Amino acid sequence: MGTIEFFTDPAEFLAVAEDYLAREPMVANVLATNAEKATRVEQGGPYRWFAIAREGDHVVGAAMRTADFEPYPLYVCPMPEAAAVDLARRLHERGEYAGGSNGALPAARTVAEETVRLTGGRVSVAMASRLHELGTLVMPAGVPGRARPATYDDLELCRAWLADFGRAAREQSTNKAYAHEHAAVGEDEVRRRIEEFLLLWEVDGEIVSLCGATLPAHGVVRIAPVYTPKEQRGHGYGTAVTAAASRLLGADGTRLCLFTDVDNPVSNHVYAKIGYRPVVDMANHTIVP
Repeated sequence: MGTIEFFTDPAEFLAVAEDYLAREPMVANVLATNAEKATRVEQGGPYRWFAIAREGDHVVGAAMRTADFEPYPLYVCPMPEAAAVDLARRLHERGEYAGGSNGALPAARTVAEETVRLTGGRVSVAMASRLHELGTLVMPAGVPGRARPATYDDLELCRAWLADFGRAAREQSTNKAYAHEHAAVGEDEVRRRIEEFLLLWEVDGEIVSLCGATLPAHGVVRIAPVYTPKEQRGHGYGTAVTAAASRLLGADGTRLCLFTDVDNPVSNHVYAKIGYRPVVDMANHTIVP
């Protein structure tokens, strides 16, 4: 018999889910890094919980609901179908309407479909994404410029570009709500990113591209975001800064991953050229009343 357990304390969740997160370090990276961040940074969304799915004494899945943008979607990691169904039912019993379900397939889709069965409506895919892991890094040749770490002197530029990244995500998504995670960027957030990891690509003294990354979680670092302003695109700067970041971050054997939009052939091709290989398909689902 499976069970779902909810946690409002991210540190408690991380302790209980540690073995599962270590066993699934790549596909559970988003959840692990967000839970760790929640131990340090206060979150502003109306929901703030993490959950595990158990079969007997074993943790077989995990999820969270911490988004601060509507429809406050869940994020679901791999779990058995029965556990995904049970998660949707437990939320329904709690009187908590799940407006969306993001994450690994097929679990995220199962949660969305069971929610619709219980509440009515239909499931709409807002964005299909693909998780990639770096194999053998191939540095691009012939791209002018150099990489350098961002400093506090770059704070306003980085803040503007991170906000532009959010706007670009909204334009690309078929459901604009799912881009809000990166839409508003405060000064404290930019300072934190600079302190953790933010790499810039510079050509003749002009900054032309940006690449960020998460802190390591169970030996995995996620590259995000990668942004080049429109007027600088088409020259390979985004590829170059991503490759430079990958070389720096992976020098000690850390595993690296990143997400792409399945429907964006350019980004999928670019990251494949420097050594990133598909791991699993994911999707952001909206539950439409």
